[in-house]
Amino acid sequence: MQMNKLAGGELKVSALCLGSMLWGSTNTEADGHDQIDMSLDHGINFIDTAEMYPVNPIKAERCGRSEEVIGSWLAKSGRRDDVVIATKVSGDNPGWKRGGKGYDGAIIRDAVDESLVKLNTDYIDIYQTHWPIRGSYAFRQNWTFDPSGQNKDEVEAHMRDVLQAMTEVVAAGKVRHFALSNESVWGTAQWLRIAREMGAPEVISIQNEYSLLFRLADTDLAELCMNEGVRVLAYSPLATGLLTGKYQNNVVPKGSRLDLSPGLGGRATPRAFDAVDAYLAVANKHGLDPVHMALAFSVSRPFMGSTIFGASSMEQLTRILDGKDLILSDDVMKDIDQAHRAHPMPF
Repeated sequence: MQMNKLAGGELKVSALCLGSMLWGSTNTEADGHDQIDMSLDHGINFIDTAEMYPVNPIKAERCGRSEEVIGSWLAKSGRRDDVVIATKVSGDNPGWKRGGKGYDGAIIRDAVDESLVKLNTDYIDIYQTHWPIRGSYAFRQNWTFDPSGQNKDEVEAHMRDVLQAMTEVVAAGKVRHFALSNESVWGTAQWLRIAREMGAPEVISIQNEYSLLFRLADTDLAELCMNEGVRVLAYSPLATGLLTGKYQNNVVPKGSRLDLSPGLGGRATPRAFDAVDAYLAVANKHGLDPVHMALAFSVSRPFMGSTIFGASSMEQLTRILDGKDLILSDDVMKDIDQAHRAHPMPF
C-alpha cells in the first residue's frame, strides 16, 4: 500500500482510507470490526469517522455509533498505535447534534471530549470541522451558493475562537492535528493565515468530495494545497456508487444507497449516467475494473493525501482491496482526460 505524508511528514497515512459512515446503520459493530481487520491486513492504517455518523439516513439517536464501533475495536484489539483516526465536529444541522447548533470554541472543547470517550482513545490524530459555519457550496449547494451575505469580521472572529480551542486541545494532547472538510479555497487560506498569526495549529488537510465525476479540487484548491502543504482527503471517490456502473440503465438494487437515498444527494442526474458510460468504456477498453480505475485515479492526484472509501459488505471491501496497488498507464489517463472533457461537471 502506498503511504503518503501529512503535516510535513509527522503523519504517514495509507493512500486509501477506510470510511466508517455506514457502521451503526447499514453495517453492524461486528461488520465494522471485520472491515478494520481486513483493511489493516492489506496495509491500510487510516480510518475516517465523524460525530454525526452513521448515515443512510442520519438520525439524532444514533449519532456517534460509528465512533463507538471504532472504540470497541480499539478496546478489543489494543492496536491504537497501528491506526490513524480522523473525526469531525458537525456544523449547523437539522437537529442531529446539539439540537442543530454547529460549533464554536466552547463546543469544540466538549465535542473533542465526547469523541474521545466514544472512540475509547486518549487522542485523535486529525480533528476536522465537517463544514463551514458561514455556509458552503458543498453537497450540491454550488448551484445556488451566494457568499454576498457573509460578514468577514464575524467569520474571522469565529475562526479565531475555533483556533484558540484547537490550540488548547492540541496542547493538552487530546488532538494531534487540525483539519477542514467541505471548505473553499478562500476559507482554507483564511484558516491558514489566522493560524500563522496566532501561532495556532495549521490546517493539514481538507476533506472534500472528489471523483472522476466531481473534480472541483483540480484548479484553485490544488494550487493552494501544493503551495501551502495542505492535502486533500477525497470522499465519495466512487460518486456514491455511480462509478461502479451498478445503477446504469435505471437499475436500483434493493438496499443500495440509491434505493435508500433517491437522487444520491443530487448526483443521480441524466448527465451523470452519460458520464459513467464514458468511464465504463475506458475501463472496458483497458481491461480494468471500473472501481479500481476510479480509486486509482483519485490516488494518483498530486495534491491527494488519502482517498476515503466505504463498503457496505465484505464483498465490496474485498473488491476494493484487490485493486489497491493499481497504477494507471499514460494511455488510460489520456482516455480519462478525453472523457472528462466530454462530460464536465455532470452534477
